[in-house]
Amino acid sequence: MRAIAIITARGGSKRIPKKNIRDFCGKPILAYSIEAALQAGVFDTVMVSTESGEIARIAVEYGAEVPFFRSQETAGDYATTNDVLLEVLAEYEKRGQTFDLTCCIYPTAPFVTAKKLRAAVEQLCASDADTLLPVVPFSFPPQRGMVVRDGRLVFEYPEYLDARSQDLVPHYHDSGQFSLMKTERYLVNRKVMLGEILPMVIDELEVQDIDNETDWKIAEMKYRLMMEKEKHES
Repeated sequence: MRAIAIITARGGSKRIPKKNIRDFCGKPILAYSIEAALQAGVFDTVMVSTESGEIARIAVEYGAEVPFFRSQETAGDYATTNDVLLEVLAEYEKRGQTFDLTCCIYPTAPFVTAKKLRAAVEQLCASDADTLLPVVPFSFPPQRGMVVRDGRLVFEYPEYLDARSQDLVPHYHDSGQFSLMKTERYLVNRKVMLGEILPMVIDELEVQDIDNETDWKIAEMKYRLMMEKEKHES
């Protein structure tokens, strides 16, 4: 099966300037996604989709391909990840290249590893699902969530007020690292989050949204802990 890894790395970043190529524990954060995809050994093509010459240069330096730049439409603030993926797949098809599997890897995902990517490909190919998505459990049961109404805290789901935590159904959210799709089905669904989705549950230690400076520092601490844990387990 032919597989492509598409790393989506736009140049613009409002909250953290040059976020996708900022130094993270000694190298550009984008490099971690590229190296994980290359080391996984399951992708025929590892490419970076960007409109930035600077990002393209760093991507190539770390071994990725940048055979073309994003269009003006997919480089804007309102373009979605699906817009980018569909554009990339269409451009490769124009060039006579198609893929059985498509993996979208985010550029600020240092917790993505070659091991996770290999496991994802193995699990999706062994299933009849359309997509595999790494997820993480909510650290606190959403069923116990509260909202503010008329200046007062109220339970959104009062029926669970006296329920034991262990009796509540676990809820998960996207880990924000990658998604793996069977390309033919993705081109029909045209959205990552449609169709039959296979979960890959990730440890909370290996998940961190990076939206501000505090997030960045927490992510670096978690990454070092993850590396230390892997060292002890090997």
